[in-house]
Amino acid sequence: MNTMNNQEKRIPEEIAPEVLELASRYYANHTQSYSASELVAAAEEVDIPAEFIQQAIRDVQVRHKQQLEEQNHLKHLRQRLLFFGAGIVTALAIWTSWTYNSIQSSSIRTEAAWAQVENQLQRRADLIPNLVNVTQAYAKQEKELVSLLVRSREAYLQAVTPNEKAAATVQINQAINGFRNYAAANPQLQSSQMFINLQYELAGTENRLAVERMRYNQAVQAHNQKIYSFPNSLVTNIFGFQKKEFFQATNTDVPKIPRE
Repeated sequence: MNTMNNQEKRIPEEIAPEVLELASRYYANHTQSYSASELVAAAEEVDIPAEFIQQAIRDVQVRHKQQLEEQNHLKHLRQRLLFFGAGIVTALAIWTSWTYNSIQSSSIRTEAAWAQVENQLQRRADLIPNLVNVTQAYAKQEKELVSLLVRSREAYLQAVTPNEKAAATVQINQAINGFRNYAAANPQLQSSQMFINLQYELAGTENRLAVERMRYNQAVQAHNQKIYSFPNSLVTNIFGFQKKEFFQATNTDVPKIPRE
């Protein structure tokens, strides 16, 4: 009764071709196989004893089983290698991302430190007009000193890169030192309240500049070590990170200012 019910059960049209194809495959496999008795009978026709057929059947079955096990082993090995490779790629991607962010952060820190250096350099340059005013008030004949002060400030305002600003800072150092040398030879200028106030401002600015320059150079050193150390250098080459330049603002010999 159950068999009849199963046979009478309607099969949806959309799966009928797939059912027929699979049934054909099963039938082909069945017709292409032999039972042990059929093999023994065929062997008798060529005078092969039945025990050799049985032994051959066992040996072939064992060999096929071994081949299947090897195939399964290779399949599992490939899967493990794929998982291992995917793990390495994922770890490498995470490390690259972390290293990139670390280098980018160090680059930003150096830029922030340089901004603080520029603030003090700008503050120092902004004191030049006050030096000019003091010089003109107490020493109108010192046109060369006034010109040196003005030119040094203009050079700084036109500087853009850190190297250009460092070179312009040397000129400002020369101008300020020239002013101090002139003031040292003029007691009246030294005793003026304007000069005293300027001395305090200059001293405070130079102290702050020295601190910020030190911090900037420390940030540059840390950044450069980070990008050139292995394996960070691999990320450096890929993304084109560049080393930062140290800021070395050194005084040079102060040019002699002629006295009229």
